[in-house]
Amino acid sequence: MTTPEPVSSSARSAHGNRWVALAVLCMGALMIVLDTTIVNVALPSIRTDLKFTETSLAWVVNAYLLTFGGFLLLGGRLGDLFGHRRVFLIGIAIFTLASLACGMAGSQVFLVAARGVQGLGGAVVTAVALSLIMNLFTEPADRAKAMGVYSFVCAGGGSVGVLLGGLLTDALNWHWIFLVNIPLGAIVLAATLKLLPAAPGQGEGHLDVAGSVTVTASLMLAVYAIVNGNEAGWTSLRTLGLLGAAAALLAAFLWIESRVRAPLMPLSLFRLRNVAVANVVGVLWAAAMFAWFFLSALYMQLVLHYTPMQVGLAFLPANLIMAAFSLGLSAKLVMRFGVRWPLAFGLALATVGLLLFARAPVNGEFLRDVLPGMLLLGLGAGIAFNPMLLAAMSDVAPSESGLASGVVNTAFMMGGALGLAILASLAASRTSGALGAGGDPLAALASGYHIAFLVGAVFGFSAALLGGLLLRAPAQDTAQEAAPALH
Repeated sequence: MTTPEPVSSSARSAHGNRWVALAVLCMGALMIVLDTTIVNVALPSIRTDLKFTETSLAWVVNAYLLTFGGFLLLGGRLGDLFGHRRVFLIGIAIFTLASLACGMAGSQVFLVAARGVQGLGGAVVTAVALSLIMNLFTEPADRAKAMGVYSFVCAGGGSVGVLLGGLLTDALNWHWIFLVNIPLGAIVLAATLKLLPAAPGQGEGHLDVAGSVTVTASLMLAVYAIVNGNEAGWTSLRTLGLLGAAAALLAAFLWIESRVRAPLMPLSLFRLRNVAVANVVGVLWAAAMFAWFFLSALYMQLVLHYTPMQVGLAFLPANLIMAAFSLGLSAKLVMRFGVRWPLAFGLALATVGLLLFARAPVNGEFLRDVLPGMLLLGLGAGIAFNPMLLAAMSDVAPSESGLASGVVNTAFMMGGALGLAILASLAASRTSGALGAGGDPLAALASGYHIAFLVGAVFGFSAALLGGLLLRAPAQDTAQEAAPALH
């Protein structure tokens, strides 16, 4: 009898401070977004300090991407069952403690493990933040404004991340790119307890933990096999065994999803053409984009000898353009042209940007060899990202739009992890071959990055082609057009 009163009081308080509460949620989201970009600038410093090889360094990024993608959908389900505020608090606590562990890391294994835990916390926070906003803002006009603010913070966070990463690494050291999350996390935890309503969850239901664990383990084994393929040999028993185990776990995941009562990723969604196409496009594009971010940071620091701060400033134009398009320019293009042509055009622009990086020379100059590719990649990604999400949701019922969005975001993270592993290994293999033939070290590094950017451009072009050819008008229009043919 006493439970409803504090819940109601908390809800009234949150309603009266909704915009302050939104700022708290945005700060929590900003922490998560920062960690997808802030690390890239510090990668060469981490590599030198902890003695990573160029291929094993990919784990600093991939450990985060894999657990983030693997537990994103499960995090949303946890929020539904146990209460969004409670799960949000748990996610922020996990993320903050994992950030402390990353900042204190003195070995490769410890840092990679802590990054994996960070990804888990980030997935939980991201999955429930939107639900909390939807609960706080019930009026359509206010909800639209709140979502616009949240989207801008998520898009603009990339710009903050590259600058902050460069500043902290230059002025202090790479440990501080993680330690900066500690005071932010403490503020978010305290403000969440004060401002957000403690609404109860459903309290009962099914959690597809087996699905989440099997898909994440499958991708981790595949990435491990790819990252170590150059060293162990691509036809070695270890590499083939790991890839076989990854395939078996993926098959187990599909079997679980086809039989479990509340599947993490309902396979029936992929019978819908736009959902299936958007997810394939997302995987291909993420494979190129995450690898470009990772390898271009290494190119600028190791080949062009940029400082971390200079790398952060070099990335700024691309990030600012992406943030600008998130404020409504991309939506206006979709309203005018639909989802197919903006998606294909955006990905084609980004592909040209990757091709420009594929020719970046050893003695490259910023204005001639770096900035043009950066601008095209920022412009292309800014145009294409919203149409890709909208395409993924255009065939589903409104009640399933959140699930469809979660699925395509999961595919994006998983594609990014696999693409980064493949292209980083390809770059390392080309560099090793050039060094073995007696080539100049800087030229060997550059040649490795060139082949990786070139293959990334193939991924980007394939994504543009698939989107342009296979996406169709929204389901309701297609259904009307197809009706005569079905009878």
